Amino acid sequence: MTARAADPEERTLAVRVLEAELSDIVNRFRRQIQDAAERIEPGMHPGAYKVFVRIARDEPITVSALSEALTLDKGLTSRTVAWLENVGLVERTPDPNDRRSSLLSLTDEGRRRLEQSRSPERSDLAEALRLWSVDDVRRFAVLLHAFGLAEEPGEFDELESTRRLLEK
Repeated sequence: MTARAADPEERTLAVRVLEAELSDIVNRFRRQIQDAAERIEPGMHPGAYKVFVRIARDEPITVSALSEALTLDKGLTSRTVAWLENVGLVERTPDPNDRRSSLLSLTDEGRRRLEQSRSPERSDLAEALRLWSVDDVRRFAVLLHAFGLAEEPGEFDELESTRRLLEK
């Protein structure tokens, strides 16, 4: 799929409108993350929520791999993981491939709280997409993925996120 030639002014306007819409979405998304963090653990910082959700997505995962995936300083990641451990949401187990390292996973309580916070009746995302067809949601996921990587859109089944979720 190749981008169709467009009038430069038309493209500039379209990009500016997209920029404004993305800015609004980012602001709403920040608020949603803050609300989700509070539902999981009162006082949870949004940054800790992002770490928590990434552990859930990639578990079991090392602190180093987690830091790299989130592009965070390893010290900050370690402190955040320690806090998540303290409140009983995350646990460490020895890494069988590297005795100097440990693997992070959600505790049963962490998994329960995450599922509860993501329940359909609490999902702002599900509500926002309720009038969309499944095909439209899939296509949006593909376009968003391509946008994030500045590449041409592929297919839904080719997305790493799709594969990971189907494996669980």
